[in-house]
This record gives sequence, C-alpha cells and structure tokens, in this order.
Amino acid sequence: MKIVISADMEGTTGVVEGIHVRPPDQANPAGSSAAEYGWARLTMTREVNAAIEGALEAGAEQVIVNESHDGMRNLLPEELHREALLISGAHKPLSMAQGVDEPGVAGLIYTGYHAKAGTPNGVLAHTYVGFIRDVRLNGVSVGEYGINAAVAGHFGVPVIMVTGDDHTVRQTQELLGERVVGVIVKRGIGTNSAIHLHPAKARDLIREGAAEAVRRIPELKPYNPGWPCRVEVDVDHQVQADLATIVPGVARNGERGFVFTAEDGVQLVTIWRAVLNAMMTRFAV
Repeated sequence: MKIVISADMEGTTGVVEGIHVRPPDQANPAGSSAAEYGWARLTMTREVNAAIEGALEAGAEQVIVNESHDGMRNLLPEELHREALLISGAHKPLSMAQGVDEPGVAGLIYTGYHAKAGTPNGVLAHTYVGFIRDVRLNGVSVGEYGINAAVAGHFGVPVIMVTGDDHTVRQTQELLGERVVGVIVKRGIGTNSAIHLHPAKARDLIREGAAEAVRRIPELKPYNPGWPCRVEVDVDHQVQADLATIVPGVARNGERGFVFTAEDGVQLVTIWRAVLNAMMTRFAV
C-alpha cells in the first residue's frame, strides 16, 4: 500500500506572512527573508515527516511526497524521512496531485494546505494565485483541496487527511466528508494572523492523524465532482480572462471570468495548468 502526501506550505504552524513562504531568490527583496523562509521550510519538512511516520506506523509500505508549494522545491531533502520518495520541481503533469497515478496508491494526504480564495480569516487564503477569486466545479466553489481531490479521484484515490488552519480543515471536510481526518495546527484570526500550536504539538497530532487516516481508508471514497465537469473561474481583471481563452476550449464567462469543460480529472488538471500559464504571461492592471 502506497500513500501520497501533497505538501503545501501556507498551512504550516507558525506561518502567517508571505515572507515565510517566498524564497529569497524571488523578485522582491523587501518581501523575502532567508532566515524566516529557512525556518518555515524546515518546519514544513518536519510536519511532512510526522505524516510519513504516522502512515508507516499504520501499515503503509511506501510514502511518496509530492512537493506542492510555489516552485515546488521548498522541502529540505536531507531532512526528509529517509524512507520517503520525493517528487519536486514544477511543470508536473498532475501538478499538486502528482504521484496519485502510481500503481498501488491507496490514499492522498494534504499537509500545510490553506483555505480557498476569499475565505474570511483564512491564513494566506488563495486558490493557486492571488488574482483568482473563485473556482467552481459543476457549480460548487472549491479551493486547491477540491481540484486536487478531483484529479486523485480520477485514479480512484481518496483524500484521507488534511492539515492546516481551522478554515481549511472545515472546507475540505465539507466537500469531501467528515471522515477525512483533519488536523488543525492553527486557528486563523486574519489573513496574516493566527493562534498556533507549538510545532512539536502539531507534529504529534499530525503523526497520530496520519495513522488514523490510513486505518480509515476502507471507508473513504474518491471524490467525483461529476463528469463531464463544468469549470468556472472568476479572476480580478478581464485581461486575465482574455488570456485564459488562448487555451483551446476555454471561453469568456461573465465580466471577469472564463469557463471550460473537462471530461475527466486528467483533462481538468491539463487545462488548468495551461490557463494558469496563459494568464501569467503578462501582468494585468
């Protein structure tokens, strides 16, 4: 039995600011800090290790960690559990859900996840990029947790656990079911503020949660949003919506939105990756 961990960063305990999750080699020096980012990536790695330990304790034979934040090269490989496999680097075919297509994968764990764009008091809440306001799968508003669950569901893999702030856990369980194990490592009191668990306490809960999640696999079902799936996206500016329509099959929808139809989870993530890249080819003001 294999378990995949999709490891994001914003939902890590102690993390509240862009300075925590932005590598210092990115463009704005004023918004970067080697010290704060270095601390955050180490804390992120340790939380992932706790999930790996719990999954192995509960009977997983292999754990595959898919780095899923930003450029997807934040985890510290030398600090990662030695029994885990690491997928890193951007431009992966299944993006944040990479690995769920491997033979024998029984469950997907989300670590360090965040709430969807627009969530009141959701810590660093967004959906992929800052200019996306909402994503709807067949009319249901979702965050990254929903899109990745739909991709995993295509391969028959259920989401079994999520860690992050209280809003993230609530939204994930509302969409995927209350039996998905949720580990709250902080309570969001603003976009850039939270009440945090001590990192060691957070790791204990994540380890216990991962073990329980693996034991619950027989009762958890893969997410199916309904196929074909109508995907509607609202963005900040009409120019971004215009750029998305460069991708074949994508059409404008409303004043600041676009829409496309995906026949299955693979087509969903393929078109999604294409429109994100198209929209980021220029900055719209």
